[in-house]
Amino acid sequence: MMQHSLWHCSISMIFIIPLIMLPFTTDASEKLVEDLFQYIDAHQDDFVQELKDWIAIPSDSSDPQLREELIRMVEVTAQRIKTLGATVQQVDMGFETLHGGQKIKFPPAILAALGNDPTKATVCFYGHVDVQPAKKEDGWKTDPYTLTEVNGNLYGRGATDNKGPVLAWINAIETYISLKKDIPVNLKFIIEGVEETGSPGLEELIKEHKEFFSDVDYVVISDNVWLSRKPALTYGTRGNAYFFVEVESGKKDLHSGTFGGIIHEAMRDLVYLLANLVDSTGRILIPGIYDDVPPVTEEEQKLYENIDFDIEEHKNNTEVNSFLYSTKEEILQHMWRYPSLSIHGIEGGFAGTGTKTVIPSKVIGKFSIRQAPNMQIPVVEEQVKKYLEEVFAKLNSPNKLKVSLEIGAMPWVANVNDPQYEAAKIAIRKVFGVMPDMIRDGSTIPLARIFQDLTKKKVMMLPIGGADDGEHSQNEKLSRSNYIQGTKVFAVFFSELPKLHEDSLTKSNQKKPKISQLIGS
Repeated sequence: MMQHSLWHCSISMIFIIPLIMLPFTTDASEKLVEDLFQYIDAHQDDFVQELKDWIAIPSDSSDPQLREELIRMVEVTAQRIKTLGATVQQVDMGFETLHGGQKIKFPPAILAALGNDPTKATVCFYGHVDVQPAKKEDGWKTDPYTLTEVNGNLYGRGATDNKGPVLAWINAIETYISLKKDIPVNLKFIIEGVEETGSPGLEELIKEHKEFFSDVDYVVISDNVWLSRKPALTYGTRGNAYFFVEVESGKKDLHSGTFGGIIHEAMRDLVYLLANLVDSTGRILIPGIYDDVPPVTEEEQKLYENIDFDIEEHKNNTEVNSFLYSTKEEILQHMWRYPSLSIHGIEGGFAGTGTKTVIPSKVIGKFSIRQAPNMQIPVVEEQVKKYLEEVFAKLNSPNKLKVSLEIGAMPWVANVNDPQYEAAKIAIRKVFGVMPDMIRDGSTIPLARIFQDLTKKKVMMLPIGGADDGEHSQNEKLSRSNYIQGTKVFAVFFSELPKLHEDSLTKSNQKKPKISQLIGS
C-alpha cells in the first residue's frame, strides 16, 4: 500500500456535495431526505469528535499487550449501540493461545437488535472495531491514535478500516431517532474485535446463533473502499489459497565454504520450485488451474465499460513502471475475476543486513493464489500439491518436500440486481448525484462468503472509503466528506429498501405455482 502525503487533497473530496439533486418519488420522501441531510450536516462535528474518541483507543488485535484496550473498545461500542435503544448481547469468544502456551481472552463479539416489526425488512450490519498495528516511528506524519484533520482528511488508525464506517452506520440510525422518525427497517448488528487477525471463532458464532439471523433479509458489510474518485458498490471478491512449501535438507545449517558444492541445498530446490509457479506474463503454470474460471458474460463486460478507472493514475498510485496489461478491461478483470499467483517470501534463509555464508537446512516458501468465482479450495489444493511434487521429482533431490495449505478462503459474488443493491444505488445517487461504479475487490473478504453460505441471506458490500485511504498502511485516513456523506448514504438506504424489498417479495410470490397448478384442476 502506497504512503500518501498528508498535504495533498484527497481524490474523494471531489464529491463533497451532491452534483445533482434528482427528484424523489414523493413530497414526503423528499422532505424526509432533506431532514436527514440537514441533521447530519448540522451534527458532523459531533460525529467527527466521536470518531476521534474511538481512534484514541489502540485496539490492535495482534498485540497481546493491548488486549485490555481492545476489550475496552468492544465495550464502548456495545454501550454506544445500547444508546440507540437496541438490545445488546456480548458473546464470550473464549481464549487465544499465544506462542509459548500463554492464554489470553478474546474480546467478545457483539450481537444487537433494534426493532422487530414483522412487516419490515431486517438488515444486519457487520463491522469490526479492531485495527492493524501502528506506530508513529513507522512513518506516520501524525500520532496514529490521535485523529488529526488535515485538508479535509481525518487521519488515524482505524479511520477507514473500520471504525469510521461502523460509526457512520450508528450515526445514520441516531439521525432517525433524534428526528423522531420511524426507522423504515429492522436493524441488527454483528460487531467483532479480531477481524484483523482472521476472525477466529466468527464462523462458529454464526452457526451457534442461527436464530439471531433467522429473520434477517440482508447483510451489509462496509469494510472496503472505492476503486477511484466515484462512489462504488462491491459485488464480488476473489478467494485466497495460501500455501507453505517446505524443503528440508538436514537437521542443522551448514557452512557454504565447507559444504557448498557437495550437497543438495534446500534453498536451491525451493527457489527452483517457486520459479516454476508462474511465467513472466503472470500466467499460472499449474495445470488445470484455469479450468473452472467462468467466462466473461455480456452483462459483466458492460459493467467494466462504465467504470471510472484511470490507468495512469492507478500506476502512479502504486508507484510501478508498468502493468502486465494495457487496457482498462484487461486490468480490472485480472484484478478481480481471474486467478493470480503471488510469491510472498522465504522463511529460514538469511535475511539480515550484511553477509552470512550459511546454507540453511530448512526453508519455507510462501505464496498464494487469489481464486476466481467457481474455483474450489480442495481442487486448487490438489492441483498445487500434485504439480509441485512433479516438479520436485525432476530435481532428483534427496531433500524432503512438504506442501501445506495454510489459508483457504472462498471467493464471493452477488447479484447486482438484488433489492439491497438497487436501494444502495438510489441512495448513492441521491447523496452524490451519480450512479455508483459496480466493482469487485481483488482481495479476499471471507466474511461475505461465510455470511452468504451460513445465513442464506443476500449480502452486499457498501464501502464509504476512498481509494486513497491507505487502510493497513501508514497515514490511514477517511475524508470528512466521505464520513459525512457515507452517513447520509446509509440513512437514505434505510428509506429506499422497504419498497424494493416488497416488490421483490411480490415478484417472488408471482413466480411460485398456485396450489391448483401443483395438484391439477
